[in-house]
This record gives sequence, C-alpha cells and structure tokens, in this order.
Amino acid sequence: MKTTLNELGQPVGELVKDWVVPEEPSRATIKGQYCSLELLNSAAHSSALFEAYSEDQTGTGWTYMPYGPFQKPEAFQDWVTDLSAKSDPLFVAVVDAVSGEAVGMASFMRITPLMGTIEIGHIHFSPKLQGTTAATEALYLMIDHIFSLGYRRCEWKCDALNKASRKAALRLGFTFEGVFRQAVIVKGRNRDTAWFSIVDHEWPLLSQSFQTWLAAGNFSADGLQKQRLSELIASDIAKKQ
Repeated sequence: MKTTLNELGQPVGELVKDWVVPEEPSRATIKGQYCSLELLNSAAHSSALFEAYSEDQTGTGWTYMPYGPFQKPEAFQDWVTDLSAKSDPLFVAVVDAVSGEAVGMASFMRITPLMGTIEIGHIHFSPKLQGTTAATEALYLMIDHIFSLGYRRCEWKCDALNKASRKAALRLGFTFEGVFRQAVIVKGRNRDTAWFSIVDHEWPLLSQSFQTWLAAGNFSADGLQKQRLSELIASDIAKKQ
C-alpha cells in the first residue's frame, strides 16, 4: 500500500473518498437457494430451534456461547423472546429451504454505520445445519448483505480456544488479525478473543468464490462437493496476483 504523507511529512491513512454512511442491516427476509435468513421471532422459530438444538445431547455446541444450554422449552422461548426485541445484536434465524424449519441462528452485531464496521456473531448452528451447504450459504448471505449495504469491514470474533470457529473463519476467507488477551469473562472463565476480518475491497473476489462453490454444478448427485471453498478462494486469489 502506498504511503501517504501529510503536510508535516508524517505518514497518515489514505483519505476515504466519497464515503456514504451505510444503512443498518435489513429486517426483511434474505433468501438463498438452500436457506433463508428471517428476523428472529419467538412465535415462529423458538419451537423448531429448541428441537434442533436438542439433537446436541451433550451440549457441546453451547460451550463457547455466553448462555445456554437450555433444558426446558419454556426457558428457551423466553430467552428467544428477549433476543427478538434487540436491535444490536440483531438476530436472524436460519430457515432450511426444504423443511421450512429454523435450524440455527446468528446475528449482526456491534453495528457501527459511522465507521462502516459490523460483526457477525452469536453464530449457533444446530446439528441439523452443521456441515451443510445451507450453513455456508447462511454466512455468505450475511456477509454479502453487509457489503451490499456499503460497510467497509466485517468482523468475526471467537474464543481463542474455539478451534472450530477459528477454522470456519479462515475457510470463509476471513483474515486472522490477532488475539486480545483477557478480553472478557464468559461463564465465570477468562476468554481470550481471536479477531478476524474481511474488508470491502476483498469481498468481490471472495464473493465470486462463494458463488462458484454454491452453484449446483459444484455438487454431485449425492450432494458431495466437487471443489472445496478454500481451494476456490486460493485459486481465485492466485489468478488476480
């Protein structure tokens, strides 16, 4: 990146030209091929979500979340009702296109339009959703929506010990930025937080890789992928260099 100097000869950041403050994330349903993102609603989603999460009988999916697990549907429904009233984090339910049932949730959070930054977090996919094409598409839809609104930076943060989340961030094309030590206390335990990001000028190329991966032609008749997303991203980046 070219170094910019001010009138005193000091290095300064480049001017952000023609900057337009983006809108906050939409509350409208965002539709994909394999799933849709619906604004979280207790009446519409809590029953299906509780059932989907109940397939995680050990509760390991809740380990790195600041809440849960929930043993009773009534407690879970009350919790979802509280979440549904929030605007930041703004929670969405991931609804499977085939079954029409909610099988996971996530949120847009730390929404800062003036700085053009936003985070996707509280990502909790049930066993029904984990490892599926819909799971990848759900995150693609969230990131694509963020950059289509004009945000400059999309963040992903997780417990530094959460290997699965860190692996997922890298697979999706996020860049690891470092670890904030003793960032927060979660469930009475220390949490060092790993930071990842995608910035706006990176998204067009990453989006192209996602679209190629999500295309029907990338999957065999039994649903197995022909090319890995990480391979497509690496290949597309190499072509641009």
